[in-house]
Amino acid sequence: MMENPTKFIVEPNKQEVFIIREFDYPREMVFKAHEDPELLVQWLGPDNRKVKIDYYDSRTGGSYRYLICNQAGKEVAAFNGVIHEVTFPERIMQTFEYEGLPERGHVTLDTILFEDLPGKRCKVTIHSVFRSLSDRDGMMQSGVETGVNEGYVKLEKLLALMGSIA
Repeated sequence: MMENPTKFIVEPNKQEVFIIREFDYPREMVFKAHEDPELLVQWLGPDNRKVKIDYYDSRTGGSYRYLICNQAGKEVAAFNGVIHEVTFPERIMQTFEYEGLPERGHVTLDTILFEDLPGKRCKVTIHSVFRSLSDRDGMMQSGVETGVNEGYVKLEKLLALMGSIA
């Protein structure tokens, strides 16, 4: 069992999802792993997929696009967004859009908060606001919980490695 489980809060009739996870590492380190594309590709997504960055301009006013590939390297999904704010080490605000839908515009607004906890620990809270309930439900049915949980296990390992060489 994981020491720091990931909590998903999905309330009926609300167009939002909260994802909450604590990490046993300083928030500056956890923040960097969320905004540095070289680190992001090492942990983001489920175990059976790899992330490739098309572009990632991690700054207020920047934008990003990344691809999800299967084990053979074939693209299976793509995501893009606009980065509205990067405030180190406290907050990242960005949009998020899956490119595989028949029409564009099913965008979420994601606010990622990094809270300092005692003992050089960090709490990450992701608040995603969806355009509609059906968009929210579609995201939840897509396997996002598995992808986030597996990604955060990889992030724990990466943070341990970063901490050992710091």
